Amino acid sequence: MRAVDIIRKKREGQPLSVEEIDRMVAGIGDDVPDYQWSALLMAILWRGMTDHETAALTDAMMRSGSVVDLSEVPGLKVDKHSTGGVGDKTSLILAPIAAAAGVPVPMVSGRGLGHTGGTLDKLESIPGFKVDLDLDRYKAVLAECNLVLIGQTAEIAPADKVLYALRDATATVESIPLISASIMSKKLAEGIDGLVLDVKTGDGAFMQSLDDSRALARAMCAIGRRLGKRMRALITRMDQPLGRAVGNAVEVAEAVECLRGHGPADLMDLSVELAAEMVLMGELASDLEEARERCWQTISNGSALAHFRKVVAAQGGDPHAIDDLSRLPKPKGTIEVDSKLAGYVHSLAARPIGHATMLLGAGRSTMDSVIDPSVGVILHKKVGDRVEVGEPLCTVLVNDQPGIEVALAMIGQAYRVEEGPVGADPVIVERI
Repeated sequence: MRAVDIIRKKREGQPLSVEEIDRMVAGIGDDVPDYQWSALLMAILWRGMTDHETAALTDAMMRSGSVVDLSEVPGLKVDKHSTGGVGDKTSLILAPIAAAAGVPVPMVSGRGLGHTGGTLDKLESIPGFKVDLDLDRYKAVLAECNLVLIGQTAEIAPADKVLYALRDATATVESIPLISASIMSKKLAEGIDGLVLDVKTGDGAFMQSLDDSRALARAMCAIGRRLGKRMRALITRMDQPLGRAVGNAVEVAEAVECLRGHGPADLMDLSVELAAEMVLMGELASDLEEARERCWQTISNGSALAHFRKVVAAQGGDPHAIDDLSRLPKPKGTIEVDSKLAGYVHSLAARPIGHATMLLGAGRSTMDSVIDPSVGVILHKKVGDRVEVGEPLCTVLVNDQPGIEVALAMIGQAYRVEEGPVGADPVIVERI
């Protein structure tokens, strides 16, 4: 099979066989040069892939590296994946909750890019925390803590690293089959039995329309089920930031407050709901209501926070920072953004808040950007809140970086204040 013939076949809209897909993936970095894969990616963007093709691509990418065997760890291993958002620190909350409830949680997470934050960047704001564990240490921490939080290693789905970079360079990122295969190849290589998906929709999501979010959720669930995994997806709103903190250290602090039982309701409720789905998938509850009760109990009895503290220590972090949040990185200064109008917050656009925090240094415009863990935004007002003239809408945490004025303007424009009360829409849109 020649690569050029496989490219032509897809260009003409014909489905590729498992053998043809295996041939292309196996040739990455060898006898299939980047320019031929770039051509195939564009053909896939235009022509799409069937569920069978997408599952085959996922499987080939997964098998391009090590597939972790966690059979020695008792219980059904369950992870969660979010498609990315602003202020979305649910992984830091739900993972210790699910682990404390008895679910082994092997979590391989990603870094932020563009306006969205990344779990790894947040974790690395904890002094000393290491996300680059090898697979032996990955297994050891999971056995010790019932939880492990790492980044993608060189052994896990190496084909995805190459194809992700090519997609970024060839304007083929938004292809649902390619997004699905990228996410699922990494997740399924972790050694999990099941996966709960949090697919974002709205202004701050990569998939802004509900139809696109629904299509992505269904595609990823179909892949997982074809490959023998338990799958569940929640489609959740990302029209405004989740919780009240956007950044890195500031989001860790908010996650700890949630584990103490004092976090914002929208963030706590979504985190517990996702954790409950994991508990139910792990067969540790007979129904979702029982699973929710079990999750809330781990917060009230302190076991979820204890699991987070334990995994921080096991991965080289400072566990005292979990009890004394002042040990987390702090900015040099703060700036308040005040309301120019009296009324109610009718909308708070997530995307400009995410872009503004990126300009401050909390995110990255390229994969090589250096993260400042101390900067960010604390939102005092969200949709539905009453505000008076001159009252702070938010506090911006800053250092000496350029672009502060532009960031402040973005943040101010993200708010829309009007007369008359308004309620926020439910965060969970639907389940798949």
